Amino acid sequence: MSKYGEATPETMLAMLEETAAEHCHAIGNDLYKLQKQNIGWVLVSGGLQMERYPSYKEEIKIRTWLSSYSAVRGIRENIIYDSDNNIIGRGRGLWLFYDISRRRPVAIWEEIKEKWSLNPAVSSGHNLVSKLEPVNKSDYTNEIRVRSSEIDMYHHVNNVMYLHWLIDSVPDTIVDNYFLQEIQGRFIAEIKYGDNMVFLTEEDAGGKAFSHTIINQDTKKISAVATTVWEKRK
Repeated sequence: MSKYGEATPETMLAMLEETAAEHCHAIGNDLYKLQKQNIGWVLVSGGLQMERYPSYKEEIKIRTWLSSYSAVRGIRENIIYDSDNNIIGRGRGLWLFYDISRRRPVAIWEEIKEKWSLNPAVSSGHNLVSKLEPVNKSDYTNEIRVRSSEIDMYHHVNNVMYLHWLIDSVPDTIVDNYFLQEIQGRFIAEIKYGDNMVFLTEEDAGGKAFSHTIINQDTKKISAVATTVWEKRK
């Protein structure tokens, strides 16, 4: 919960992931059952757009479905409703069916496709396959070393932590006076325990949008790129 009495962007992303986990559980393939077979779902790219964030104790509803599949990937759609059934948020994610031990994609089980089926409707206009350009000139820079508490069940940094880091890289004057209206990101390489990371943030024209690049200083490779858009608080 933020100091404004609202759910944080990290909380909303975590709730979308929990909804996806419940969808797995509903067809008898929960995350822990998959993990025992060294299988998991890994987010490749995604976008979240919020009209507003839920207030403390406010009831919300999240609807999720799969809109398309390839051999190894599926696109998950999400719509977030308030208690009056008004849409307050939308999210899309491109998920990879993944062999955890061999660190490579595998074919989605036909059983999963049959039980989930699909609905071709899309929740938002986020393009999940378009390339996001890395930051050329950093206006803000931050560095961290990944801690064990930031590692998830797949032995790498969870998507929610990426978002947390990106928000930390945005100036306080923006975070204190604006809310995160939209984020779009692409995950390029895993981040693991002990990695030394640098976060480059570039302010776009107008100061209400930012481009972000996360670089692994040990490998000198880009781990993720993202863009964020911020809206003035009323």
